[in-house]
Amino acid sequence: MTSSIFARGLVLLTLGVAASASAQAIGDPVAGKSKAFACTGCHGLGGTKVAYPDVYKVPKLGGQHAAYIVAALKAYKSGERFNETMKAQASALSEKDMADIAAYYAADKK
Repeated sequence: MTSSIFARGLVLLTLGVAASASAQAIGDPVAGKSKAFACTGCHGLGGTKVAYPDVYKVPKLGGQHAAYIVAALKAYKSGERFNETMKAQASALSEKDMADIAAYYAADKK
């Protein structure tokens, strides 16, 4: 009986975490296109190269998982991750903005 209750609780917890993660990452890629305008200068888009490849380690975001992008933006905004430029950019973004930008980049498979 106890193991059955534990198993059910574990399943519910897992489903809740998965639902929460996917809810965070759902955004509108069309809205994200205009919101990501400032991002494309450094991070590239659609087969373009990233800016400053020999000076800074700037990741290409096209095709990246949306949940990862949202988590990274939140970490820059909170100060958990630090880069002056990213902190400034992320500080101005709402969670909806982050989700939209993430959806836009996730859809870019080039």
